[in-house]
Amino acid sequence: MNEATPDLIEKAALGDRDAFSRLVEHEYDFVFKVAWKWTRNRTDAEDIAQEVCLRLAQSISRFKGSGRFRTWLYSLVLNVVRDAARKASREKRRVEEWSRDMAPESDDEDGTGELWQAVQTLPNKQKDAVLLVYGEGMSHSQASEVLGVAEATISWHLHEARKRLKQIMTSEVAYG
Repeated sequence: MNEATPDLIEKAALGDRDAFSRLVEHEYDFVFKVAWKWTRNRTDAEDIAQEVCLRLAQSISRFKGSGRFRTWLYSLVLNVVRDAARKASREKRRVEEWSRDMAPESDDEDGTGELWQAVQTLPNKQKDAVLLVYGEGMSHSQASEVLGVAEATISWHLHEARKRLKQIMTSEVAYG
């Protein structure tokens, strides 16, 4: 598919919603394909494409037309890909650190089997917060939306869950 016309891009940049909608429709496949090439994961590529559309809405007015639109759009996609990779890396490290901090020395591969069994014994709100943030890799903000509570509430539930899990895991090691 060819690049969007300069007229369509200009109208979208000036705030024409219909033009912006047509622009997104025209460029979505390009955005998705670039995201897929970098992630090799359909779900991640779809998430990235959606984020690119949001960022495009916020930044299209800054496109000056001095270069090719696709080049500018490509750099926008790569920025979102890099942001997603950094976020995934942070989330993975956080989950690994959390699992390491919470898991006792054990005979299972890395101690996380017992940890996740212990998570099942938590009060429902704490268990939900742990499973969404550490099990599903959601941010505190995303988990707060899913559970319909404030982000600070998620943080508090996680804090309380950590304390309770340390007690559970310590008593299992002591009495196991």
